[in-house]
Amino acid sequence: MTLKNREKLNRKTPPPIHEVTNLILPTPSVSRLDNGIQVYETRMGTQDVMKVEIIFLSGRPHEHKHLVSRATARELREGTRLHTSAQLAEHVDFYAGTLQSPVNLDMGCLVMYCMTKHFPKLIPFFTEMVLEPVFPEKELTTFIDNNIQNLAVELTKNDVVAYRKFTELMYGSEHPYGYNSTPELYRALTPDDLKKHHQERYMSDDCLIFISGKIDDTILKLLNQHFGQHKVRTVEKKTPLSIPAFLPQKVKFKNSDTLQSSVRIGRQIGTRLNPDFNGFLILNTILGGYFGSRLMMNIREDKGYTYGIHSANDMMHHDGYFYIASDVGNKFVKKTLVEIYKEMTILQNDLVGADELKMVRNYLLGNMLNMVDGPFATSDVIKSFTTVGVPLSHFDDFVDTLKHITPEQLRDLAQKYFKREDMFEVVVGG
Repeated sequence: MTLKNREKLNRKTPPPIHEVTNLILPTPSVSRLDNGIQVYETRMGTQDVMKVEIIFLSGRPHEHKHLVSRATARELREGTRLHTSAQLAEHVDFYAGTLQSPVNLDMGCLVMYCMTKHFPKLIPFFTEMVLEPVFPEKELTTFIDNNIQNLAVELTKNDVVAYRKFTELMYGSEHPYGYNSTPELYRALTPDDLKKHHQERYMSDDCLIFISGKIDDTILKLLNQHFGQHKVRTVEKKTPLSIPAFLPQKVKFKNSDTLQSSVRIGRQIGTRLNPDFNGFLILNTILGGYFGSRLMMNIREDKGYTYGIHSANDMMHHDGYFYIASDVGNKFVKKTLVEIYKEMTILQNDLVGADELKMVRNYLLGNMLNMVDGPFATSDVIKSFTTVGVPLSHFDDFVDTLKHITPEQLRDLAQKYFKREDMFEVVVGG
């Protein structure tokens, strides 16, 4: 832009808002290796980079011992039959690769980012970590010690304690989604526990591979060469995880003499297959899902009770829940609770205005546009649907719901899901 053109700009006039009209989730190519493992390919991008991610349904619902799923996933990179953890790390670093082993309540993963041209040098080591980890006792001891130390620090934070109490009340202290980590549970882990969990849940017939970036048929051939020739284990198809239905409780815990308390309010909403899920996601955004939400405008901007408050959905494979979270001054806790329930009641009784609904539509459509911006982000979206058994068409279904949901439908959803008597409520503070 020339200096002359810049001088003509009116800095007080915001740029025009353009509505997102063409939002499509690219369809992945799906193939199978020789042993039947499914591979989802997202061939996009112009840079010589790629990501390979192997997913195992090895989370808490499949544990024989508490915390073993987390420990197994984290320790995959800590030594194999042929290489130590230092040798693995050095080789991956030499070829400019990056390894991650994220884990959640339902899954374990091993992820590698690398330049496409270096994939042939890296895939043998990546395969080793998946197929032949040895879980050295020394490395496991380090993992246990570090996690116990981190836990001691985390338990001094009100928001961490509030989250732990909230999920425990909702699911129970022994349920896969409800139990909490403790030093005793960490110390009870042994290398044999990890080996048993690995043998039962890794390289089984329910694992999935996702590759994305600048890839070609050569990448598929290498995957088949290294992963496709290994026999996969047939795992028992368990019945869906039972979800308890505890009566909602409202509790307060004293954790420290801090000046603030952490608030958690919420309830179970079911899985992504709940026919109300798409509409509820929009309703939740209006309530507390973005900076201009009603909770933010009231409790932060107007009342000044907190620096931040938000609401969100946490979705697992077998259930999901909605929650509101905030840290507020101790003297404002009761007033904050009143205002939270007040905003939910307003949504139950009054129709959302056209301007507000338009703003939320544009906000969510913009977020979805970012979700399919590039091969790695697109692959993540595909993975999020595929791993829970949700058809990719649900992406289009949500866009359709977002564009056509009415204020009356939103009010009906608020009346169904925002009943105060259905809410779990936890306050942790001084």
